[in-house]
Amino acid sequence: MAHSGINIIFEGANFARLMGGLWVTIRVALISIAIGGVLGILLGVLRTFHNRLLRFVLRLYLEFFRIIPTVALLFLFYYILPKDMHLNLPAEEVAVIVFTLWMAAEASDIVRGALESVPQHQIESGLAIGLSRNQLYRFVLVPQSIKLMMPALINLVTRIIKTTSLLLMISVLDVINVGQQIIEANQQQYPQGAFWIYGAIFFLYFIICYPFSLLAKRLQRNK
Repeated sequence: MAHSGINIIFEGANFARLMGGLWVTIRVALISIAIGGVLGILLGVLRTFHNRLLRFVLRLYLEFFRIIPTVALLFLFYYILPKDMHLNLPAEEVAVIVFTLWMAAEASDIVRGALESVPQHQIESGLAIGLSRNQLYRFVLVPQSIKLMMPALINLVTRIIKTTSLLLMISVLDVINVGQQIIEANQQQYPQGAFWIYGAIFFLYFIICYPFSLLAKRLQRNK
């Protein structure tokens, strides 16, 4: 085992550094998911309003973040926009902004679809008893649509977590970046170290994302 390369994980402070990088990954993902989720719900509700201009603008916003690759968005927000706008934002803050806006865009479409899937007779019943628009959303549309949107939202959460692996591209010290630094610093002593480091990273991502996958499948079965 001493010659297999697995010792690279526990050599010196390597394991602690990996955990620190993992915490950066989780922190960026959690903040982005929390803020983006709330913003996505609000935008999803707005997309159900009968306002053509509003719906057109929000549709453009969605398509912008859906079509452009995430790595291109990271480069745009980290290397290009700050320079043109004379801003100096830390890489982690840029990552949070990009993933928050992406989360909000995708979540808005999920929420819109779920709200518009509520049977028409439920809406008509609410209007018949005199509910206002706010009350209709609060007591009829949102409660009815939660079961419809949750599996897709959970799948989106796992996509956000997995895509944080791209933080390496803007020099955020996430778990991938730290792992690569460990491999490069120990390649003479542990030529097979990359296998074990990336194996450990795979395992860390798996234990974070797999419970979400199970939850999404369970919710889909219970719909």
